[in-house]
Amino acid sequence: MASHKLLLLPGDGIGPEVMAEVKKLIAWMNAHKMGSFETEEGLVGGSCYDAHKVSITDATMEKAASADAVIFGSVGGPKWDGVPYEVRPEAGLLRLRKELQLYANLRPAVTYPALADASSLKRELVEGLDIMILRELTGGVYFGEPKTITDLGNGQKRAVDTQVYDTYEIERISRVAFELARKRRNKVTSMEKRNVMKSGVLWNEVVTDLHKREYKDVQLEHMLADAGGMQLVRNPKQFDVIVTDNLFGDMLSDVAAMLTGSLGMLASASLGEVNPKTKTRKSLYEPVHGSAPDIAGKGLANPIAMIASFAMALRYSFGMIKEADMIEKAIAATLDKGIRTADIAGKGDKTVGTTQMGDAIIAEMETLAG
Repeated sequence: MASHKLLLLPGDGIGPEVMAEVKKLIAWMNAHKMGSFETEEGLVGGSCYDAHKVSITDATMEKAASADAVIFGSVGGPKWDGVPYEVRPEAGLLRLRKELQLYANLRPAVTYPALADASSLKRELVEGLDIMILRELTGGVYFGEPKTITDLGNGQKRAVDTQVYDTYEIERISRVAFELARKRRNKVTSMEKRNVMKSGVLWNEVVTDLHKREYKDVQLEHMLADAGGMQLVRNPKQFDVIVTDNLFGDMLSDVAAMLTGSLGMLASASLGEVNPKTKTRKSLYEPVHGSAPDIAGKGLANPIAMIASFAMALRYSFGMIKEADMIEKAIAATLDKGIRTADIAGKGDKTVGTTQMGDAIIAEMETLAG
């Protein structure tokens, strides 16, 4: 049995608490011969700044580069609001994405049957929801240069962020979208702002050309990103795979997250290019939620997104489809029993803490394995 090397980066806030539940699951899988995982841990974000005055060290970056997959918790919090911009907690995550060339961010928005009423939308709009938002992750306005704040004098300043995309960046993320759609419901919706942004004009052209050349069998539609946001809350089940840039992807995926009832439910994967020799790819898996400093250390955090992120690692990095399916079924079965953390609890539900939810999911894994 091949051994998989994982780098665990719990981070800040609730990150260590939800990561602890993944560590329990990994230990359970190792004990049950459902894979062989070696784990190593490192600091990232505010915790790393406290220890080393940087958001991630070169040594941890080397470990990330040599790992088969990085499992990431969360970073940030008010404690570090005053640190220099270049070493802010989020800079560690951005460095990981950039240096590992993790250009494709997969954010599934799935509504579990037991949680359809937890959404802010009507049940009929979200019941059975299963969409994938594909966000370009290493280009666009978050990384474009120049990125400056200039003192103009007389109490005035000017801030500049640059939105920039090259053809190859748009083409490679679009190719991932079309390939994903072929394995799902065969539909891609590309979102940009070509009506006011030149980058949107190019985005539209490149996606259209690639579709004509290689993916005519996949249904393609184009939608302005602001209209896409409206449609996500009007009729979300019309979508299958949504592909968009870094900025719009950041916003639209959070909108989609709330369709499911809670940010604490949603996982994500960030993938790099497939190495043609080894057939492997650099990858990082993380929950969509943030560090939630208001509940950190209280044992209240929902670990489902973190556990589901590990399931995505099994699916996309290691080809362990059966095991990934088992984890997702265990999560659904736990929810079907009315077990809830506070963020997704309703009337009559049994409210549990982080550890108890993790234990309940592993108990369902025991049942499924039996």
